[in-house]
Amino acid sequence: MSALSRQATGAFVGLLAGGAAGFFLTESVAVFFHLVLDHTLDVEGTGVLLAVFIGVPVLCAAVGAVIGANRAGRQGG
Repeated sequence: MSALSRQATGAFVGLLAGGAAGFFLTESVAVFFHLVLDHTLDVEGTGVLLAVFIGVPVLCAAVGAVIGANRAGRQGG
C-alpha cells in the first residue's frame, strides 16, 4: 500500500469517526438540556444555535480527517 493511499484511508476513517463524534457531542448537549435542565433547544428559532449544531460535526470531521491522515502518514512502510 502506497503512502498516499494509506493517508487517504486514514483521512477517510478520521472523517467518519470525527463526524460521528461531533454528532454525538451535539446530541449529548441537546439531551442534557432537555432532560436535566428541562429546556428543549429550538434550532429552528435561533440561527446561531442551528449554525453550532451544523458546524460542530463538520469541524470535528475535518479535525478527524487531518489527525487520521497525519497518523497514517507517520506509520511508515
